[in-house]
Amino acid sequence: MMDVGYTNDPYIIAKNPKVTAINSALQVDITGQVCADSLGTKFYSGVGGQIDFIYGASLSKGGKAIIAMPSVTNKGVSKISPILTPGAGVVTTRQHIHWFVTEHGAVNLYGKSLQERAKLIISAAHPDHREELDRAAFERFGPHFHFIG
Repeated sequence: MMDVGYTNDPYIIAKNPKVTAINSALQVDITGQVCADSLGTKFYSGVGGQIDFIYGASLSKGGKAIIAMPSVTNKGVSKISPILTPGAGVVTTRQHIHWFVTEHGAVNLYGKSLQERAKLIISAAHPDHREELDRAAFERFGPHFHFIG
């Protein structure tokens, strides 16, 4: 048993090879920003150690940083959105997320441009929501963006 200041230290975590950090989210935007504690200004939980383990796994030799979640809520609302709901906090930044996984696919976002990330994230969205997300990405990134999938 160790203090959280030790167990959640990304540099301590990274000393272990092949760390696989699997965390979830309430919402992810098409650039890969992860909100895990709130929907808009309504809080559901604390931040916890998500970024510590995501970062530690990223630094670990052979490690994998994974955000895994269902693509929709139990009411069918997409958990992948063009932008995070206003007021939502970014728990894990877009540059820290490597793998993004839903029941519709696993995509590696590491080192990808914003446009490439959007295409990959949309490919993991529920099929009922892909057209809307594709349209939002086109509006955001311009005529060079077109989802293929």
